[in-house]
Amino acid sequence: MLTGGAGGAGGAGGAGGAGGWQFGSGGAGGTGGAGGDGGYNNTSGHSAGAGGDGGAGGAGGRAALLYGTGGAGGDGGTAGRGGNTAGGSAGDGGAGGAGGAGGHSGWLLGNGGTGGQGSTGGDGGSATFGGTEGDGGDGGAGGNGGDSWLVGYGGNGGDGAAGGTGSTDGAPGAGGKGGTGGWLYGAAGTSGT
Repeated sequence: MLTGGAGGAGGAGGAGGAGGWQFGSGGAGGTGGAGGDGGYNNTSGHSAGAGGDGGAGGAGGRAALLYGTGGAGGDGGTAGRGGNTAGGSAGDGGAGGAGGAGGHSGWLLGNGGTGGQGSTGGDGGSATFGGTEGDGGDGGAGGNGGDSWLVGYGGNGGDGAAGGTGSTDGAPGAGGKGGTGGWLYGAAGTSGT
């Protein structure tokens, strides 16, 4: 069977850099790369390609040893859409990229970094002339928030994303967990939805 080509997966975002030795915040993680769309196939009865998965967001950098805020996690990359077909099976959508984890605070003082947002799953391709529509891809999970050590607040977890639409819709991604608050003073971060 002549099948349309699948979209390539997006690359992961780079991690944020660490803070300085004593003072300084961690850098933000990079956004994940986008997945490619699946190839179309208009030859009757043949299948189209699946969409590529979105890349994961990079982790936020840890703060400096003593004081500083952890870096935010990067957002997940966009998922590819499934290819369309005429009379065959349309391509499934790719999975959304997961958000990166937030970085941890400095040991004495600072807040944890926020987790990155998951990205929406790719939509399944459409079909004509009696073909089968593709399934939607699952949504990406949110990243966990970074922890605070002694004094400070935990980072909020990132939100998970909705699944893509299709013959069967993709499942939503879970929200990230909030980071722990400081042992001496602080509060835990809010978990994502």
